[in-house]
Amino acid sequence: MSNDAVSQVAAVAGNYSNLEYDLNKGERGTRHKITEVLLKELTGSEAAMVVNNNAAAVFLILRTFAKQKEVVISRGELIEIGGAFRISSIMEESDAILKEVGTTNRTHLYDYEQAINKETAILMKVHQSNFKTIGFTHAISTKQLVNLAKKYHQPLIYEDLGSGSLYDFKMGNEPVVSKVIETGVDLVSFSGDKLIGGPQAGIIIGKKELINKLKRHQLTRVLRVDKMTLAALEATLGNYLREEFNNIPTIRDISLPICEIEKRIMMFTDHFNNNDNKWIFKIENSASQVGGGAMPGIEIPTLVLAVKHLNLDSHTIHSRLRQGTSPIIARLKKNHVLLDFRTITTEDIPIIVEVFKKIE
Repeated sequence: MSNDAVSQVAAVAGNYSNLEYDLNKGERGTRHKITEVLLKELTGSEAAMVVNNNAAAVFLILRTFAKQKEVVISRGELIEIGGAFRISSIMEESDAILKEVGTTNRTHLYDYEQAINKETAILMKVHQSNFKTIGFTHAISTKQLVNLAKKYHQPLIYEDLGSGSLYDFKMGNEPVVSKVIETGVDLVSFSGDKLIGGPQAGIIIGKKELINKLKRHQLTRVLRVDKMTLAALEATLGNYLREEFNNIPTIRDISLPICEIEKRIMMFTDHFNNNDNKWIFKIENSASQVGGGAMPGIEIPTLVLAVKHLNLDSHTIHSRLRQGTSPIIARLKKNHVLLDFRTITTEDIPIIVEVFKKIE
């Protein structure tokens, strides 16, 4: 997380806070207000709230608005994310009724339209944040679903963005949250960590009437976040509002130019004497993967440092780096240990140098 977020957590954790106290009125307040103002300004939504992760957000929305009612969703969006979290399973647990439409690779507007009946509560769209479908495919946009819902004056439109992004990375098909709100969708949920670069949290934004209903649900207390999480999220959102994007490590590292990566590599290799050195270094072109749960298939050009040792094989080096006092997680490819300096800061370099020099 950003240094501002870390500092804010420390300040709130070590002192009294106005988590649920309204300083203006001098009476009990609500913890939802702390981040709601910032989220409304950043996304253009009418209201907002935060729960402990995006899975909780999905569950709360389905339980509140679709208990024992139908949720229409494309078969191509019945995803599973890390930790075996499945949309279909969370629907079952929330007591919502799954109504699948279309096929794995192609879903049309008429598929949704034919599924709508008096038991339909939600038309749900799930962004493919951790996989990609290519080839003979067809999907319906959020805007098309919004127009369909208006036609029938009935179901809510809810989009689960998964990772979520408040910054336009201009790569892949990751939608910016504010653009999704502009389509007229009723509710949107996404993660506070992942691409946003804040603490683990599930953020829900959308129509005020619906958010208020979620806030009043008994499950909201079960799923609420603590003051440290809210402090970190508040500071992170503040970085976005002030357009301090370089202060957010996620944005900084994804956007880091090749020339800066090369400088970091040289700072590292300069610590080793070529006349008496057991290490052999070689700079190679490679690619950084954004993440397993965000921007599937997107790779960013980078430079890596291929590392070899005069006396140790690559698997031994890889293991010793990983199991040291300051664990270093490197890539292992074609009998080379690779270090991608895109995610190694200048502050990290002395620590890594010390670890390398201790390996005999």
